Amino acid sequence: MMNFNARLSAVALACACLPSLMPSLSFAADPSLTNPAISAVLDGYYQNAERPMAERVEGFGLGHTELALSANIDDMFYGKLTTVIEVADGETKVGLEEAFIQTLAMPYGLSMRGGRFLSDVGYLNNQHVHSDAFSDRPAAYRAFLGGHYFDDGVRLDYVAPTDLYWSMGVEAFKGDNMRAEDEHGEREFKSVGVYTAYTKLGGDIGVSSSWQLGLSYLRNENGRLSAHEEHEEAVVAEDGHDHSHGVSYTGENTYMADFVYKWAPQGNYKYQHLTLSGEYFRVSDYAPLDDHDHEAVDDHDTAKPDAHTGWYLSSVYQFSPNWSAGLRYGQVDTHLMHDEHFDAQKLKETEVSLAWHHSHFSTVRLQYTNQQGTNFDGITDDNVITLQYVMTLGAHGAHQF
Repeated sequence: MMNFNARLSAVALACACLPSLMPSLSFAADPSLTNPAISAVLDGYYQNAERPMAERVEGFGLGHTELALSANIDDMFYGKLTTVIEVADGETKVGLEEAFIQTLAMPYGLSMRGGRFLSDVGYLNNQHVHSDAFSDRPAAYRAFLGGHYFDDGVRLDYVAPTDLYWSMGVEAFKGDNMRAEDEHGEREFKSVGVYTAYTKLGGDIGVSSSWQLGLSYLRNENGRLSAHEEHEEAVVAEDGHDHSHGVSYTGENTYMADFVYKWAPQGNYKYQHLTLSGEYFRVSDYAPLDDHDHEAVDDHDTAKPDAHTGWYLSSVYQFSPNWSAGLRYGQVDTHLMHDEHFDAQKLKETEVSLAWHHSHFSTVRLQYTNQQGTNFDGITDDNVITLQYVMTLGAHGAHQF
């Protein structure tokens, strides 16, 4: 494994892209407009039960199967297109996850991106889900970011010329999938609904360890609930499963903190490594404006809650070149509005995974999930077994730190 500074230098090159260093930049193996990098990711699974706010259904199914095309357009721009094929309610659907251009030669450590792309808030969100060590994103991601938040918009990034890796950025998005539910179609939503700001700081601890800390803020202009209506935030199909990428629980302000620590003997990531990570979410200001300036009391004389919260802790250990094991615990505490009161909900998930990697391009994963829901979307405690394969065809760029 390259140490943190080496890996983040590659990211800095991709973002800052100083003209003098352009020959060393590559998002894939020598990609160009006439020789684009083309890749496909095949994701299939069997699962014995469903999980709340997750896309995988009971039985056999196809997961996040994607086809990607990327290339340096010229010496000034890079472009990428990623389509996703999913099966929902017996229908095969093709979606567009990424379609963006990014600058390659802006000065002073700046870069810009425009089009449809993954937001850079948090730690996991800017990574494709097939790179995860578990079959689904943590419950907090599924509740507050729709699993992984991608949208149409623009981004400005800056990588500081410091000894430690230090980046920061701002984004503006359309925000359709982040809107609070409008049951009667009477609300006037803002056309640019989401704004984000984030910063990330990281470095090395000797030759074997590296770390990164991040803080993110997401402003959702369309995140408040409608006043004086019974509100079911999650749009649930008749079978109780939500296949959309829209968030289930919204609010005007979302605050996120994340960390990751990685260890590998002498920085050799191939044979053995450990990754510890975690994130915390706080989503506030979701009550209707009419109720914002006074305390709303529910049937049990409990004061109106002020925030949804969620967090997870994850540990993944690759103990040989071909085997890795992961342990993750997470929970979300949300509040569902009914008339003029809020019902508290809690979901806890404990997950254990064992994965076999024949190569960098193939993974077979067995995962056990114990979910415990307290008044959460009507679910009961359950044990979920998932058997999944993730296979990559063609040239595929390196995953982020």
